[in-house]
Amino acid sequence: MRADRLMALVLLLQQRGQVTAAEVARELEVSERTARRDLDALGMAGVPVYSVQGRGGGWRLVGGARTDLSGLTAGEARALFLVAGPASTVTPAVKAALRKLVHALPEPFREQAEAAASALVTDPQRWGSSRVEPRPPRFLDELQDAVIRGVQVRLGYVDRDGTATGRTVHPLGVVAKGPAWYLVAGTEAGRRTFRIDRVSSVDPTADPVHRPEDFDLAGSWREIADEVERRRMPVEAHALCAPHGIGVLRMGFGARLDVGGATTDGRVEVVIRGNDAHKLAGELAGLVDYLEVTGPAGVLDHLAAIGTVLVERYGPERRGTRTAER
Repeated sequence: MRADRLMALVLLLQQRGQVTAAEVARELEVSERTARRDLDALGMAGVPVYSVQGRGGGWRLVGGARTDLSGLTAGEARALFLVAGPASTVTPAVKAALRKLVHALPEPFREQAEAAASALVTDPQRWGSSRVEPRPPRFLDELQDAVIRGVQVRLGYVDRDGTATGRTVHPLGVVAKGPAWYLVAGTEAGRRTFRIDRVSSVDPTADPVHRPEDFDLAGSWREIADEVERRRMPVEAHALCAPHGIGVLRMGFGARLDVGGATTDGRVEVVIRGNDAHKLAGELAGLVDYLEVTGPAGVLDHLAAIGTVLVERYGPERRGTRTAER
């Protein structure tokens, strides 16, 4: 019997109190014979279900037995415990909480849920890289707690230049970006982002956080991340790309590439970002088969200079000189 159909049966019994084989057949779109077989299998699997014979009879859960996880499907239950396995990167508190949820599952689900916890290993290290695993920053739990409780904190912070400061902030949310963790908070100077591994102290207060009514952590983080990317990659090269070259650009530039619409000649408008005009020109110079860079002037000047050097070093006249020397 499929696990998702078993869960559907349990939920149906909990919702209605009593069901007949005909009702189960209609709900699950199976034959009445299959419905009866599934109901029998439910009892054999350990779910406390029994049948009432005669007129007005049907199938019931013993004592109205219920599970607190009445909205959880079999697949969702397994997915939860996949992240509770020994190789998981979630915190010990999360693992402990998920394992406690096993006891709220119907008996037939427990074996699959527990097996899921050891069914997956994730290894984030690339081949040849260090085996040192990044640890969560020291004050991560305290800041998460402040966000959840909605209280201001006095924050000690050391910036990238090593300057130590202290301020009272309104914690609004915590974000994980790769191995780094960030606190998004309101301050007297407006909304700011703090790397949690640079936090030197956290002292919660009794004062409530002033949280904007329209604040959305995911949307706010997207704005922050876009701004950071603009600062990291301030140079934007505009170009026209042959359609068959878009895949090459995606592989080479990833998130630094924005693809626009098609032009009248069939080429595609693209924008490629970089942190330096000369370096970006060097990356683009080898893509002349696909790409025509149209601006800005600084990138075009560097491309022209690169072309001049290439011709001087590898042009026909230079090749002839090198052949004569041999």
